[in-house]
Amino acid sequence: MMKHTTRQTKNTTGSNFSEQMLAYLHIHAHALFSSLGRIIRNAFTSIMTITVMAIAISLASGFYLFIANMQQLTGSIESTNQISLFLKSHVSDHSGKKLVDKIKQNAKVGEVILITKEQALKEFKAYSGFGDALDVLEKNPLPTVIQVLPKSSLDNIQAVESLMMAFNQLPQVDFAQLDMQWIQRLQSIMQIMQRGVFVLTLLLGFAVIVITGNSIRLELQNRQDEVLVAKLVGATHSFIQRPFLYTGFWLGLLSGMIAWLLVTVILLVLQGPIEKLSILYDGSFDISYFGFFDVISLLSLSSFLGVLGAWIVLHYQLQKIKPN
Repeated sequence: MMKHTTRQTKNTTGSNFSEQMLAYLHIHAHALFSSLGRIIRNAFTSIMTITVMAIAISLASGFYLFIANMQQLTGSIESTNQISLFLKSHVSDHSGKKLVDKIKQNAKVGEVILITKEQALKEFKAYSGFGDALDVLEKNPLPTVIQVLPKSSLDNIQAVESLMMAFNQLPQVDFAQLDMQWIQRLQSIMQIMQRGVFVLTLLLGFAVIVITGNSIRLELQNRQDEVLVAKLVGATHSFIQRPFLYTGFWLGLLSGMIAWLLVTVILLVLQGPIEKLSILYDGSFDISYFGFFDVISLLSLSSFLGVLGAWIVLHYQLQKIKPN
């Protein structure tokens, strides 16, 4: 009899917990879809609010994509920032090949290319316009050149400088050449742009919070009588806040979706001219769009900002609304 009572108690407890969970989910589902219904019923006001929020979010996300595409572009520019090692005149091409094998063992080196004296002479004749004058010379005056591409040369200037010093100390090398100022300028420009996007994102995120908060404040004023009645019957602040918080969620989510569409459309419009420009410069540049995780992050962040803006206003305004 005792065992039967214990089992019955456990079954009752489990059943009550399930019913409570279902009731809890039902309340949240009702608040979720009822808030969406209010947004749809106030279509004009909602569209205006969502449009302004979407423009702010699209500016921040658009600049983020711009930086991502610029980083892709600097990755291709990085290949032009190579160290050129001009070997001494008495160093033969065979010795140059041995030096190339030695340099390749350096962990800081990405790629090594050997340009023999004969190859250098052919290129000079082809591009300098002094081919006939060079035919008069009995001996090839051009040295053997080794082109070295450092790893992550745009991220670590000090490593490139130390690599340059090490190459200059090699007995076969006459001098090493690299435009360090160009790398430093490019790195500085990228850092400025990244920080600028970070600051802009903070400002536009704050703007989204303010816009959402103002919309929720106006809706709370329109429903003030409803809130007063709810307080009179003993409703908690969390119960009263719930539909307004879901309204902020919908505003943030919808504005994030529209912002994603805006940025994607702008990139599609620009893709053709950018590809033509890339072909004219003998390059291949593929525009980066939002990936799956980027879209999820964008929608999550915009929804969070909408909820945060709603919560800040509700936390302050509900304290002021008190039944007489």
